[in-house]
Amino acid sequence: MLLKELSSLASPLSSGQVDKLKQLTAELSAVQLAWVSGYLAATSEQGTSAVPQASAEQTITILYGSQTGNGRGVATELAEKAQAQGYAVNLVSMGDYKARQLKQETLLLLVVSTHGEGDAPDDAIELHKFLSSKRAPKLDNLNYSILALGDSSYEFFCQTGKDFDARLAALGATAISPLIECDVDYEESAATWQESVLEAVKPLISSAGASVVSIGGTSSATASFTKQKPYTAELLASQKLTGRDSDRDVRHVEIELGESGISYQAGDALGVWFTNSEQLVNELLESLSLNGDEQVTLGSDSLSLREALLNKKELTQLYPGLVTGWAELSQSQALLDLSSDKALVREYINNNQVADLVRQHPATVNAEQLVGLLRGITPRLYSIASSQAEVESEVHLTVALVEDERDGVARFGGASQFLASAEEGQQLQVYVEPNNHFRLPENPETPVIMVGPGTGVAPFRAFMQQRSADGIAGNAWLIFGNPHFEQDFLYQTEWQQYLQSGELSRIDLAFSRDQEHKVYVQHKIAEQGEALWQWLENGAHFYICGDAERMAKDVHQALLDVAVKFGGKTIEQAEEYLETLRAAKRYQKDVY
Repeated sequence: MLLKELSSLASPLSSGQVDKLKQLTAELSAVQLAWVSGYLAATSEQGTSAVPQASAEQTITILYGSQTGNGRGVATELAEKAQAQGYAVNLVSMGDYKARQLKQETLLLLVVSTHGEGDAPDDAIELHKFLSSKRAPKLDNLNYSILALGDSSYEFFCQTGKDFDARLAALGATAISPLIECDVDYEESAATWQESVLEAVKPLISSAGASVVSIGGTSSATASFTKQKPYTAELLASQKLTGRDSDRDVRHVEIELGESGISYQAGDALGVWFTNSEQLVNELLESLSLNGDEQVTLGSDSLSLREALLNKKELTQLYPGLVTGWAELSQSQALLDLSSDKALVREYINNNQVADLVRQHPATVNAEQLVGLLRGITPRLYSIASSQAEVESEVHLTVALVEDERDGVARFGGASQFLASAEEGQQLQVYVEPNNHFRLPENPETPVIMVGPGTGVAPFRAFMQQRSADGIAGNAWLIFGNPHFEQDFLYQTEWQQYLQSGELSRIDLAFSRDQEHKVYVQHKIAEQGEALWQWLENGAHFYICGDAERMAKDVHQALLDVAVKFGGKTIEQAEEYLETLRAAKRYQKDVY
């Protein structure tokens, strides 16, 4: 059998391993191939000699389920550390892993995040379902450990990791170390877990001088710039898209990636590091009567308190630990009462910032106490609104300025204010976060239905640029919504041009406040249900981007109603139908 014809069905290798084998051999010369062939043959004949073969019993399988890339990053670091210690490693996304292979595993390390209201991330959904089903096998021979990533601001903190832990234990697997739950500032806990599990595997596995590592990756240029090592890019423009009378400020942001060699695909996100506003930092220092020049220690670094607040600490997002910690410091009875109720804490952190907490509940703290309570800044991810096929070394974003007023004081989102106020030529720290679960169909002629209200339209601008560059005409339908046609029709001219050229087949618009009754995108789906059902039956892929809390749920319900009304299905059959679409990658979401 030729290697190019090889598949995982015709070999003991997983599909991911087959792909990596093909990729490796494609890069080798005839002489190199002959050497590798001889080496592998000799290795297999040695059996249990000094250089053991990478059998299932001697391989550490590392699986990751990651929505924003943090899980993949931690898992990749673990794989590299294991490889450095001589272990054979198989690093695989849960989305690429064959669940039935679990019964062959003896050593499994999992890194998994939790998305939304306790949901598994997209690439972990199938494995999560499999483990919860009657098809899941007994796993008496499996040793495992789990690192769960989450955000304590949400009710179901690290729920997916807890689910995996409970199911593996119920199936007879043995935990070699307890489940570790990590909050947003996960780096230190993750590093400790990596060290502990690699120590725990020593009695269970032999190290090999020549390890076999199957590690998926992106292009080297993209992979060389990460969350930990971002690229310093240049801001080209931050232009207001909404009209002067709009009640929202939405920006079109253009960034130059220069000679970085960074590549991205339509559907990917851009991670942007930001600095807090000086005005906010000054307000906080004044409220706490602290000297910004005082030195504080963060890890091994010593820096001024002002610099720490500007560049290192999160000031625009609260978290439960800060609220409870501040309650103890302030001894405010109101805050103490609130901090004992998880629901009230979640409501409070969603509607207040650090400066509000400090002002409402005064406390005396020193500089070290303050930075000790605050979480570190984390970059914000924005759906990329461009295709490199059109903009080449640029990357475009669609950014809504998060703005609110509390007790007469204006409050802004940290990253959105940073980008909205940035001037041409300003330096930005950025990196690409691939999103393989929000992609155009492999066949570019496949019809696409795109639902993107507000800034959720961003990736669909990228989709259309890519389809245009590929010469694809028609078979594209956009459903867009915002408050007012005259003020809030984002990229209006571009959509009209796509319609006129025939590259966009149709567009349905839901401007919620242009009439007495409010009209949203889900209403347009219901209104055009018969046509939408026909598109789905003809193989269309359905995409949603935007608000997860309400919009995505409402659109999902509207889709169910369409399947019932025009597909003749029961509600249970409709749910199963949408699940089938999702499993086939025909129903994809990029929600936040």
